[in-house]
Amino acid sequence: MNQILPPLFALLLGLAVGYMAHRFQVERQRQQDLSKAEDILKGANEQARLIEIQARDNALKVMQDAEKELKDRRHELNQDESRLQKRRNDLDSRAEKLERREQNLNKRQSAMDRRANEIDKMYDDQVAKLQEISQMTIDEAREHLLAQVEKDARGDMARIVRQIEAEAREDGEKRARKLIADAIQRVASEHVAEVTSKIVPLPNDDMKGRIVGRNGRNIRAFEQAAGVDVIVDDTPESVTISCFDSVRREIGRRAMTRLTLDGRIHPAHIEKIIKEETKAVDKIMAEAGEQAAYDAGIRGLKPEVLRMMGRLKFRTSYGQNQLSHAVEVAKLSAIIAAELGADVEMSKMGGFLHDIGKAMDHNQEGTHAALGAEFCRRYGVPDKVVNAIASHHHEVDQESVEAVIAEAADAISGARPGARREDLEAYIKRIRALEDLAASFTGVQKAYAIQAGREVRIIVRPDEIDDFTAGKLARDIAKQIEETMQYPGQIKVIVIRETRAIDYAK
Repeated sequence: MNQILPPLFALLLGLAVGYMAHRFQVERQRQQDLSKAEDILKGANEQARLIEIQARDNALKVMQDAEKELKDRRHELNQDESRLQKRRNDLDSRAEKLERREQNLNKRQSAMDRRANEIDKMYDDQVAKLQEISQMTIDEAREHLLAQVEKDARGDMARIVRQIEAEAREDGEKRARKLIADAIQRVASEHVAEVTSKIVPLPNDDMKGRIVGRNGRNIRAFEQAAGVDVIVDDTPESVTISCFDSVRREIGRRAMTRLTLDGRIHPAHIEKIIKEETKAVDKIMAEAGEQAAYDAGIRGLKPEVLRMMGRLKFRTSYGQNQLSHAVEVAKLSAIIAAELGADVEMSKMGGFLHDIGKAMDHNQEGTHAALGAEFCRRYGVPDKVVNAIASHHHEVDQESVEAVIAEAADAISGARPGARREDLEAYIKRIRALEDLAASFTGVQKAYAIQAGREVRIIVRPDEIDDFTAGKLARDIAKQIEETMQYPGQIKVIVIRETRAIDYAK
């Protein structure tokens, strides 16, 4: 028993100590939980206080915004009310004006009614007086007037019928001529294009805009410098150079080709290129004259004569190239002279030079036969040849058989089928006469006929012609054209006065 008690006592003591330790631990844990709960409660209270403060601030801000919006709305309402009041005042003012106007209209209507009554009374009085004077009633006057109107109407009807018949005949003639022209164009369209215009191909259609330039300055500078008409139409990647003078047309074609290849297109460069191409064409014509003389077998002609003959390379008469025509006439003359036993060399030279005057007749007065004969006489051409040139249109007497042979060969060359068209020569003469007439006025520097003779452009010297005189000059030239020339439609006269200031940086 004594052995059992100590362990039992120790066990009980351990249990008591464990119980106390466990209780202490539980109490300590409870105290910690209480402390944590108090901290959480304090944090919650602090957060609630902050939320309450924020809520109060938000409520205050909302109230302030509401008060501001209310104030703005009141201000807008006041402004709307002011505008409405102003409009009410305006409407009242307009209503008063309309009322006054209505009163005035009523007064004017009353006056007009009185005036209408007076006019009706005056009309009745006048009708009564007219019936008394004419001794005719209104019905009788109406019948007389209708009879007179019927008589006049019949006369007008007869005149209109005659006019319609004349117009029908004229229209029939025009249609017939158009049918013939269409047939000719179908047969000789390529030759017509070669005679009257040149087509210049372009690298692309954008080049057309550069050719025209800003406000058309490039194309105007080109037309004025070259004396041609540049047609920029819907034809893709090409422009047309048109001019009655084939030399100017060739210079324009070559210059336009160079400009499109170079790409630098502006007035100063255009003038430079045209001057260079003018020299180049002069060289080509000199070489063409020498080659034609070689082809025709002509020897002994001076260089001046050959250069003048070379100008015929770009000249046509009735649609026939004059240089080729000259070579052909020389060969025909040689054949005829050999058959007849005449002087072959004189006949050949006469046939070759017979139309040399056509290379200069637009610059000098006189027929091409007389001009050519005088030119050849100055440069030592034999007298037989000079007489053949002067007499091939019977303007002077033929003094030798060689002159008769040159005339016959000329007729044979021109009469062969397809050699000539008879309307082009008259057209060229009319165009040149138009240019010569314009150039004859004082102060005119250059004159170019373009648009198929429907327009003449005149460049005047700015130091002699001022702006006021330019307008008077245009009227004087137009009046002179009306009095001295015959032409279809109308001709537009343009006088161009241009001043230039030139200096050199050294």
